[in-house]
Amino acid sequence: MPIGGIISAIVVGLIIGALGRLVVPGKQNIPIWLTLLIGVVAALLGTAIARGAGWADTDGVDWIEVLIQIVLAAVGVALVAGVYGRRGVSR
Repeated sequence: MPIGGIISAIVVGLIIGALGRLVVPGKQNIPIWLTLLIGVVAALLGTAIARGAGWADTDGVDWIEVLIQIVLAAVGVALVAGVYGRRGVSR
């Protein structure tokens, strides 16, 4: 993957992470850097899934790929918020 592809994946991942956080209802008590990291991972995984399924080779915007990325980011944010939020609670 060329350096331009890596940089664009990071930028798209940052946007996907923010969108994933917006999709999850309620307040997520996780730092923004963690949300952005989840977004980058979700963007890379979503691209791999879409390419593997043959959905990433369309003219224009690959909306199915974007939807997969946002869903993965939302699931990641929800899971990490659940684990991260309980980490600070003592019983």
